[in-house]
Amino acid sequence: MKLLITLFAILLLVTSCGVFGSLTSNTTIKPNESFVLGNNEHGTFKVKLKNVSNHDLQIIKAPITGGTHSPIIVSPNETIKVKAESSTALVIENKSNEIASVDLYVTGDTGLSMGYKK
Repeated sequence: MKLLITLFAILLLVTSCGVFGSLTSNTTIKPNESFVLGNNEHGTFKVKLKNVSNHDLQIIKAPITGGTHSPIIVSPNETIKVKAESSTALVIENKSNEIASVDLYVTGDTGLSMGYKK
């Protein structure tokens, strides 16, 4: 009986921890600002991003050690999937004069910093 209870507890623990491997968000970005996801030390993560704005957005990878690379233009209503390497942020730039909005579904390491920059 103890073995059965122990196995059940382990199964419950393993399946409940899976919830922490993803996050969902609708994020608003002010005009001419950026939203930065993962500007801290972390493992790899993947983002499914949908641009729900009526103008283009630009996504850039930015390692925390410096520099940027791999720019992607995301058109209105377009959905993309992006993989970020360890300790690399994704910068979502809103270069328009209108508010932008994105739907984000993040999997992998979700211990990510989140913030805005001008």
